[in-house]
Amino acid sequence: MCSGRVDLGFVLRAFSNGMDGVFIGGCRLNECNYVTHGNFHALNMVLLCRKILEHIGLNPERLSIEFMTAGEGILFTEVVNEFGKKVNKLGPLGKGKGEGIEQTQLKSKLEEITKLVPFIKMVKKDKLASRLSNPEEYENLFTTEEIDSLFREIPSYYIDPDKCQACMICFKRCPVEAIDGGKNRIHVIDQDKCIKCRTCFEVCPPRFGAVKEISGEPVPPPIPEEKRTIVRKGKEKG
Repeated sequence: MCSGRVDLGFVLRAFSNGMDGVFIGGCRLNECNYVTHGNFHALNMVLLCRKILEHIGLNPERLSIEFMTAGEGILFTEVVNEFGKKVNKLGPLGKGKGEGIEQTQLKSKLEEITKLVPFIKMVKKDKLASRLSNPEEYENLFTTEEIDSLFREIPSYYIDPDKCQACMICFKRCPVEAIDGGKNRIHVIDQDKCIKCRTCFEVCPPRFGAVKEISGEPVPPPIPEEKRTIVRKGKEKG
C-alpha cells in the first residue's frame, strides 16, 4: 500500500487503541513509480501529527517515518529495531518522561482530535500537499504556535431556527448524520457528533443562509422540540 494512504486518523486511532509507537515506511522521496508521490503526503501528515502529539502532551518521537526501497531489507530491519528500542525507552504511552497523562484522559483527547481530522485536513490542505526537498525544512512546516492556535479557534456550526426552511439539503449531505431534521422540521446540529467538516455551511442555499459559523463564543442552545415545526403559509390559510 502506498504510504500516502496512511491517513492522519489511522495514526491517531492507533495511539487511542494503546499503541506505544507508530512506524511508517515509504518509498524514497522523488522515486515514486506512479504519479501520486504519496510519500510526500505521508511525510507532511507525520510532521503534522507529531506536532499534534506534542500539543496534547505526548512525545512526538513515538511517531516515525522512514524512506527506503523494497530491496533494502537490511536497512529496514535496522531502522525498525532502532525504533523499537526508542519506544521501549520512552515507556508506555502517556507514562513516559514529560508525559504523565492519565489513560482515560489521554484516550478522550485522542478520540476528540480523531473526530476533528476532516476539519484539520481541510484547514491544512495546502501544507499537506507541499513537497519538501530539504530535511531542514521539516521542523518549520508546522509550528507549535500554529497547532496551538488551530485547536483554540475550532469553529462550530449552528442552524438559525429563524432562517431554516427545512429544505433537508444539509440533513442529507452531513457525512456523519449529525443533523436532526425532516420535512417541515427546523434542523438542529448535534454538536457532539459534528466533525467541523463545514459541509452544512457550504451547501446551505445562499437565499436561506441558515447555517452559521461560530468561533470564540458558545453555540446557542437548540430550539425546543415543540417549536421546531414549520407551518407553511398556504397550509396556515387552509
